Amino acid sequence: MTQSTQSRSESGLILPSYRRDVGSHPPLDFAGYGSTALRHPKQPLQLLPHYLTEVTGPLLGHDRVGETDHDLTVQHDGEPLGERIVVSGRVLDSGGHPVPNTLVELWQANAAGRYRHSGDRHPAPLDPNFSGVGRCMTDGDGNYRFVTIKPGAYPWRNHDNAWRPAHLHFSLFGQAFTQRLITQMYFPGDPLFGQDPIFNSVRDPKARDRMISRFDLETTVPEWALGYRFDIVLRGTEASVFEDEEEDDD
Repeated sequence: MTQSTQSRSESGLILPSYRRDVGSHPPLDFAGYGSTALRHPKQPLQLLPHYLTEVTGPLLGHDRVGETDHDLTVQHDGEPLGERIVVSGRVLDSGGHPVPNTLVELWQANAAGRYRHSGDRHPAPLDPNFSGVGRCMTDGDGNYRFVTIKPGAYPWRNHDNAWRPAHLHFSLFGQAFTQRLITQMYFPGDPLFGQDPIFNSVRDPKARDRMISRFDLETTVPEWALGYRFDIVLRGTEASVFEDEEEDDD
């Protein structure tokens, strides 16, 4: 169980903090993940003061979510190419209680394994009907749901013949930007797990398993889309694996 401590900001606010579970969360510098050597901190981290504005705002609520934001297959004039999937689950706290009304964002590569991003030069086709980004709010029971396209694997030049497994990026917000958490979701049975250093930077095998979704026949839509279940647990022994800082499209 991650233990809670407290710290006091320069403004006098008492803020909760948590001891890092080094077995579950990836280190900032991991030998197998080449670019971490260039971008991990080289100096001791400095605690920035949190004032009331940082702790309580801005509010990220339903007014941030558009009508089709949760369905990445209907955001353009035509249908995107690829295998349609439904990804759903619950956001839970360390006690297994639902986290309602929290903003969940998703971004991903398209079915060919390419992001709609200026930095992605992978020679795979872009899909004019797929942007690869979505967002939704959890309901009163902590449920979220996205409709999207299963992403493709893609090369990333980290090591010899390096390919990233198919994955989705998830971002979760609490009451403010300072409470943002980021994780990745993988698909069951992917043959690329063993050679992916990002996946394997999580040293606890049980924590790695929690990054893999499970096929869910109950949420599969007959003759239309396969369903996958992915619960996100914020803290505790069953916590999801979160990144410390924003990564690039990898």
